[in-house]
Amino acid sequence: MVAGEREVFGHTPKGETVHRVTISGGGLTATVLTWGSVIQDLRLEGHDAPLVLGLNTLDEYLRHSPYFGATPGRVANRISAGSFELDGVEYQLELNENGLGHLHGGSDGIARRNWTIVDLSADRVVLSIIDADGRGGYPGNCTITATYHLKDEGVLSVVYEATTDKPTICNVCQHSYFNLDGSDTILDHQIMLAADHYLQVDDMLMPTGSLIPVTETDFDFREMRPIRREVEGVQVPYDHNFCLSTERVEKRSVALVRSLNSGVAMEVRTTEPGVQFYAGVKLHVPVSGIGGRPYDNYSGFCLETQVWPDAANHPRFPTAVLRPGETLRQETDYVFSRS
Repeated sequence: MVAGEREVFGHTPKGETVHRVTISGGGLTATVLTWGSVIQDLRLEGHDAPLVLGLNTLDEYLRHSPYFGATPGRVANRISAGSFELDGVEYQLELNENGLGHLHGGSDGIARRNWTIVDLSADRVVLSIIDADGRGGYPGNCTITATYHLKDEGVLSVVYEATTDKPTICNVCQHSYFNLDGSDTILDHQIMLAADHYLQVDDMLMPTGSLIPVTETDFDFREMRPIRREVEGVQVPYDHNFCLSTERVEKRSVALVRSLNSGVAMEVRTTEPGVQFYAGVKLHVPVSGIGGRPYDNYSGFCLETQVWPDAANHPRFPTAVLRPGETLRQETDYVFSRS
């Protein structure tokens, strides 16, 4: 498909038409779906394998996708017991994770609904969705836009903006699973994360509120090292928020990942105070992905730039509160190169 054009990808159970668009620029080509604001495929010139994990049909996304390339929200990541207090009012959200917690905005969050294309050019697409007042238990009508722009020198620019008509909480992220060499596992990728602390979590992966120094732990990625790290023969199951700052700041470099097999590297620059590093611990998908590839545990990794999880219940965490008259703006660049 020609860059800047759209095609019908399928129809939702409600009869909504899901479109797929292609954009190209800076040595990158991406296909994007209106369903979930999903980045379905991403390619780098001179490198044959896709850089992200994706599925082939809308039905496969509806039935099997673990948020491949999606935009989860209204609040990405986890909220303990699915509840929070804002301005003296208690809100109860859907408990869509094991009946005990709230994950990625709920079972019908914006990652699992159809967005609208509001602008499209050869190298950029802008999508929008309204998350209605009361949906999933959230207060306020929240309008969210996603801008994907392929810029010079291998930059995938992701910009999210959100507004609301009532005080609410909002925090979205790009949930692509990356694989920089097309191999069955990303455990031999090397990674660096510019974080001195990570969030301690309980058995439900909910933050306890404690920040743990990475020094002399399996979570010290301040210098490049392989994702592979085994303790008594078992891979460390990375699915944790790394604390980059205590508030949203000017965009800066926070992570670098590279494959020695392919020579492909990815730098992450973001405004966000946290990045959730998920190594694809529980990734088995019962259908083949793009190019017929099977996806199993550790087939891809995520670097979800965002506010720290469960921020609404921890006053010391960066805030996820959004009020009328404000515009939430979250910016992240994924910068690809090949040596």
